[in-house]
Formats: sequence, structure tokens, C-alpha cells
Amino acid sequence: MKVGGQAVIDGVLMMGKKVVVAVRTRSGEIEIRELGYPNVRGKWAKIPFLRGFVSLYYSLYFGMKALNLSAEISSDEKMKKGEGFFSILFAILLAVGLFVVLPAYITKWLGFKDNEFLFSLVDGLIRLGFFLAYVFFISLFEDVKTVFRYHGAEHKAVHTYENGEELTVENARKYSTIHPRCGTNFVMIFLIIAILVHSLYGLFGVTMLGRIIFRIVAIPVVAGISYELLRLFDKYPRTRFLAVPGMVLQKLTTAEPDDSQLEVALVSLRHAIGVNEPVVSDEPKLEKENQKADTEVYEQPEFLG
Repeated sequence: MKVGGQAVIDGVLMMGKKVVVAVRTRSGEIEIRELGYPNVRGKWAKIPFLRGFVSLYYSLYFGMKALNLSAEISSDEKMKKGEGFFSILFAILLAVGLFVVLPAYITKWLGFKDNEFLFSLVDGLIRLGFFLAYVFFISLFEDVKTVFRYHGAEHKAVHTYENGEELTVENARKYSTIHPRCGTNFVMIFLIIAILVHSLYGLFGVTMLGRIIFRIVAIPVVAGISYELLRLFDKYPRTRFLAVPGMVLQKLTTAEPDDSQLEVALVSLRHAIGVNEPVVSDEPKLEKENQKADTEVYEQPEFLG
């Protein structure tokens, strides 16, 4: 069974048989919440290209849910009703404006407007530059650095599981914070594939409004292709040289976690796969209570955050 996960505020989300988020509270304990099941069973989860968009949807859905919950748990403050919705809406509008609309108009201003492939290439490079600048900028904030350490802890926990070792802090320490199935790799692949897909718009005529609409409508197509390539890189290690840009970028989006952060990731993973024994640590701060394992096996999104 493959597992996926994401780093959240002072915690880690893991997807296995069920979706679980574990968060370190202000008192130092680990609070665990079950968010449901990654219900992507059946034919939709097995159709190439379509399964990528479905998997991305569930990863984003549970990721945003876990992010809001982790913010409440770590701060010990309840989020106001509707605050989460408007935060998500603002994030979507900002992403569309920064990574779709603005690069397109900058490319037009630079004079690349007649050749659709050149337009898409320059537009894509600007979009990539914006993304790298954004990641670098947020990495300067201490709160984000903490999230990146939990990101590294998440990868170490998954490496431990995938190598068949007992999920202990001691076993997890030695593994890399880099993982070929990471969402950072997915984003880099997405940005590159988008250049090729967007260049096809020239077949339908060229207008600025049309370019922007086409880029938004094409997101599921680009996501589907990118997901299949991500699976390919994970399944066939010899192809991973193609994912080098994303692997290098993970040096920025992950950081070496401490044992306390590793423990949170391992607790989350244990509950997600239905193995709820305490995590062995040098100075254990264990969850308040164990929960019964669920025996029904679900297919799950394979993204790592």
C-alpha cells in the first residue's frame, strides 16, 4: 500500500487506509484527528491521466482541511466560521493572478505574441521564475521553516515505511528528506508540461483572453500528464534523472527535522495505516490514547506534500 502525506502547521497529514493529521500542541502532546477516507476507489482511480486529477483533488481537499485544523490545534484558537473558505478563495485568486494572468501579460509586453510556442515558452519560464522566487521568499520566515522541517519529517517517515522498517524515530533519522513522489516534483513537472500543452493554443487562434481561459481550462490535462510522469519516475528509478529539478528544489522546501517532529510524522503514519502502537523515541511524548485500526483497504492519493 502506498501512502501519501503533507506537512501542516506543527504537524503532518498522512493518507493510508484513512486520512489522519497529527499536530504537536502547545503543551507538547500530540493530538490526532481522523479526517475520513481517501475515497478514490473503483475505476476512476485506475484510469490513466484522469486519476491524476482525482488524486490531486483529494490531496488538496484533505490538505486544506488539515491545514485549517492544524492552525486551530497549534494556536488553541477556533477559526471563525467562513474564514477558511475565504482564505482558500483568496489563495486560488492569488495563484491564478500570479501564475496565469501576470506571466501572460508580461510575455505580451516583451513582444512574444505572434509565435504561440515562443509565447508559451517565455510565459512558462516567467511562471517558473515566479514560483522559485515565491518559494525562496517564504522560506525566509521562521514559521515556514518549521513547516519545511515537518515536510522533511514526513518524507523520512515514508522512506522508513517503504523500506519495511519499524516506524521508530531511530530508524527514520537516517533517511533523506528528499522523495521522488513529492508534490514539489509534481509542481516542477507541471510547469514544464504546461509549456508544451499551452503551445497548442495557437491551433485555435490567438487572443490574450483566450490564452488565459485556455491555461485555466487546461489545468486538469496538465495535471493528469504530470501525475503519470511522477508515477513513472517513482516506479522506474532509472528515469529519475528527468525529475532532478524537482529533487533539487526539495532542498529548499524540506529541512532536517528534530526527533520531536519525526515523532509527529511517525504517529500520523501509524494511525493512517492502522498500526497504532506508540512510536519509540529517546524522549517520547506519546498521544493520549490509541485508536482501533480500520481493516478496510482504500486506494489513496500517492502525492507527498
